[in-house]
Order: sequence, then structure tokens, then C-alpha cells
Amino acid sequence: MSPTPRRDINAVLADHQQELMSIPDVVGVYVALAADGKTPCLKIMLKRPSPEAERAIPRSIEGYPVTTEVTGEIRPLGKQ
Repeated sequence: MSPTPRRDINAVLADHQQELMSIPDVVGVYVALAADGKTPCLKIMLKRPSPEAERAIPRSIEGYPVTTEVTGEIRPLGKQ
């Protein structure tokens, strides 16, 4: 069982965002709710499904669950 989170999830995200973004195929990280609709989690956006990324991404960080979703490549609005 993961430890109970002690710090605000936004602070946890700020402290770990750079290392998570350095994982291949990760295109974004944000705070979301887990599948139960109540539990705060860190959501990792992936360019494509990748066994390497799935292995590199932790299942929890500082007691918060970490989940992934495949979003495809993220581009700024107005850029084609």
C-alpha cells in the first residue's frame, strides 16, 4: 500500500514534472482524478503506447497514484 500523501499534489507535480517529461513518449503531465472520481492523481500523457515509457513511469509518487493516457502528439494551437 502506498503511503498517505503528505504534500499538496500541485507541489508534488512541480517537483517531479521535469523528470517525468524526460521519459520518452511523455508529452504532458497534469493533476487529475483517478477512475473513482475522488482520488487526486498525476496523469501522464503519452504520444503513443510504449512499453519503455510504461516501465519508466512510477505507479505512485509521494503517495499519489500515477496513471497514463495516450493523447498523441501535443502541438500549440495555431501551429500546423
